[in-house]
Amino acid sequence: MENLLNKSVTALQVPGIRKFFNMVVDYPDAINLTLGQPDFPTPEHIKEAGISAIKQNYTAYTENAGLLSLRKAASDFLYKKYNLSYDAAREIIVTNGATEALDSAFRTILREGDEVLLPAPIYPGYEPLIEMCGAIPVYIDVTQNNFKINAELIKRHMTEKTRCLVLCSPSNPLGSVLDYEDLKKIALLLRERDIFVVSDEIYSELTYDKNHYSIASLPGMWEKTIVINGLAKSHSMTGWRIGFTFAPAYISEQMLKVHLYNSVCASTISQYAAIEALTNGINDANQMVVEYRQRRDYVCERLMNMGFEVIKPEGAFYVFPSIKNTNMKSFQFALKLLQEAKVAVVPGDGFSKYGEGYVRISYAASMEMLEKALDRMEQFMQSNFNRKKAVEEV
Repeated sequence: MENLLNKSVTALQVPGIRKFFNMVVDYPDAINLTLGQPDFPTPEHIKEAGISAIKQNYTAYTENAGLLSLRKAASDFLYKKYNLSYDAAREIIVTNGATEALDSAFRTILREGDEVLLPAPIYPGYEPLIEMCGAIPVYIDVTQNNFKINAELIKRHMTEKTRCLVLCSPSNPLGSVLDYEDLKKIALLLRERDIFVVSDEIYSELTYDKNHYSIASLPGMWEKTIVINGLAKSHSMTGWRIGFTFAPAYISEQMLKVHLYNSVCASTISQYAAIEALTNGINDANQMVVEYRQRRDYVCERLMNMGFEVIKPEGAFYVFPSIKNTNMKSFQFALKLLQEAKVAVVPGDGFSKYGEGYVRISYAASMEMLEKALDRMEQFMQSNFNRKKAVEEV
């Protein structure tokens, strides 16, 4: 019977991130810097809103698109923060996390044989969703462009089959944030072409040195852009599973069908907590950003002092240092670091082949843990590479 299973599913591979994460379990004394979730607890006032929802028996289904009061709160949030305007009744869908939002978006706009442009290295969750639609991921290497996509690179990879561009800003795993001027040039390139944009803005509240801009706010782009967002990173609510799609009604009406048959609706309890997050907690991310910035600066300085090449992240909570000077493959380096120094980082090749030669380090960990981890890394580098270099120089 196994040969009768859906080939588009059986062909899927477990992401390299997950494979490596599963190995970390065998090293209970390791410091884990692989996690893509905030180390802060969900704010108390949001938890209380969830508890209150349970006590008031708000435990039945909601509308398929989500509570209208939540969609209004989400609409107000995006307008105040990013000058984006969406009709709460017709253009916003509450999903089970940003991943379901992405799945609904891709299944609505992609057809067999369509090509989807992905700036790489990039989060590995997009490719399987695209391939299950029968579409083809086309990677664009941004490692030689300061970790940022631009109009020139996009144009170089466009064909008659290009149907969608994925933007992830701030980026996982790079931490890069797209500049407003670059977004304007991308918009100018795409506005007259039949190409959708899926703009993953899940880290939009976590920027350090510049403001976040959505490509949907630029002339001619609102009509063809699906904005993906959620509360996992901004309000430390990964387990609450609340995401959103924001798109014109002609797209949202079709995405709602996919969402309806996929999950009916998001958790009612989580939706009531989300209302609190987007209203009274509209600026909850600010304090996290202060701490993330301090951690970022500390981690980058330590890594550079160890001899790593580092492009300083402008958002999210990841740094993506080059390990090319070690002459090791990223998986080999990460495994050796785990085995010898008891520090877990993510091999860069888990973010496409263009991530080879890098590792991803999450600084969503306490300063105490980061200090210990980087002390171990420094000793590891001195023992394995600096000593070797010294011998060669002699």
